[in-house]
Amino acid sequence: MNTQTMDKPTQTKTNQTNQKQVAPKLAWFEIPADNVERAKKFYSALFGWQIEKFPAAVGDYWHIKTGGGDDSLDGGLLPRMHADQPITSYVSVPSVDESAAKLQKLGGKIMKPKTAVPHMGYFVICTDTEGNEFALWECDENAS
Repeated sequence: MNTQTMDKPTQTKTNQTNQKQVAPKLAWFEIPADNVERAKKFYSALFGWQIEKFPAAVGDYWHIKTGGGDDSLDGGLLPRMHADQPITSYVSVPSVDESAAKLQKLGGKIMKPKTAVPHMGYFVICTDTEGNEFALWECDENAS
């Protein structure tokens, strides 16, 4: 993940106040793998994705370059941490704190609390009311 590949929320004008409002959108995805080398070969051969070691990552984390322009969704590949770990989609939001609070009021659950990715932003791993896992992402170059 980096601030160039992690999408910032799209800004749109509201009709009522003429103030800009942020529209959440998918920003990143992560694919867990039992065998990272095997998964790299599979996705590279299947989709032509370039998968390279993520330079800022600690541990075994790989950047998936899907081949599109700057507005194209990229992702990460990492060793599976638990047997039921799904592919995780990250949704850009203006505030992880506000979105996490709203998520809980709506019946969602926080699975991993707010976590900093230094110099990039913050994320929260959560589940929706149907048990589907996803993450909230907030860009913040001052994150530590």
